[in-house]
Amino acid sequence: MITVENISKSFGDVKAVKDVSLVAEDGKITALLGANGAGKTTSMRMIYALITPETGVVTVDGINSTENPVDARARMGVLPDARGLYKRLTARENMAYFGRLQGMNEADITRRSDELIERLGMEKFADRQTDGFSQGQRVKVAIARAIIHDPQNILLDEPTNGLDVMSTRAIRAFLREEKTRGKCLLFSSHVMQEVSAVCDEITVVDAGIIRAKGTEAELLALTGEKNLEDAFVSLVTKEAVTGADL
Repeated sequence: MITVENISKSFGDVKAVKDVSLVAEDGKITALLGANGAGKTTSMRMIYALITPETGVVTVDGINSTENPVDARARMGVLPDARGLYKRLTARENMAYFGRLQGMNEADITRRSDELIERLGMEKFADRQTDGFSQGQRVKVAIARAIIHDPQNILLDEPTNGLDVMSTRAIRAFLREEKTRGKCLLFSSHVMQEVSAVCDEITVVDAGIIRAKGTEAELLALTGEKNLEDAFVSLVTKEAVTGADL
């Protein structure tokens, strides 16, 4: 479980994130939904302890990520906005390398790698160097590498950005499987249909500010709209709706 309380971050005179709060529960998929430049990636980077919030607290399974970033990171698997695969390594070698960084033994790395290769449909390219991989192949390897240690909390920044239909469906299926295993999943996205398809809870962010939180049905009820896209537009264009918490 991830709890975010009033985190803020500025870059020079730009207030990128302003008092963002949310809760991502175990056994649920939670979305941070916003347009490009809304503050999603900055928020995610603070949550997974890459950058330190100026204000506020992030706790991961009860661990304060500012006071104990190493312990907090060990409880998370992170797909950042930059995938950053090692191109001269195979998909399997990328996973093994990160497994060793997580302190896993070789037997567990092999077992877990085989499991993820099967679940993510990577059999055809698992032993190829990642240089030249398609976008979908790169994302699958990056996800597998991030969760090789089977963390309780999985954070994904725009996981389906640029993917084709089949790759998108495969990632959706994988997220649902992890949810049924009781994992806490938090991902950022600007794709409405993606959020609508898989998410239990939605936090709408705009200009670094939380505009609303709730299920899709609750956001539709709040705005009086019939689909998530129209509800989102309504929320981010009404200055009166700031931080509405359903």
